Amino acid sequence: VQLVESGGGLVEPGGSLTLSCVGSGFVFTRFRMNWFRRAPGKGRELVASDSSTYADSVRGGFHISRENDKSTMYLIMDNLKTEDTAGYYCNGREIGNPTSDYWGQGTQVTVSS
Repeated sequence: VQLVESGGGLVEPGGSLTLSCVGSGFVFTRFRMNWFRRAPGKGRELVASDSSTYADSVRGGFHISRENDKSTMYLIMDNLKTEDTAGYYCNGREIGNPTSDYWGQGTQVTVSS
């Protein structure tokens, strides 16, 4: 199982970014996919899951989607704030397998003027 994120970068407050996560080595449709983030000095936070669950802090500004035929998940982030600065990580968990837990290497998002 391999998960590879891309799309991070530096953006000004109020700007937008779209993150991508490409999966390989597994049947993408058999996995629940999630986005997490970790900000400096803070713990890991679930940002969004493909069941359309969102952290309160991002609801209305972030949107998660997936293209199963491309084994790809996206996180569309609008109206970014400085507090959204964090490493963003793709996570995949096989449906029906509670021990399944795979992570990408992360992509950095920095929101700053």
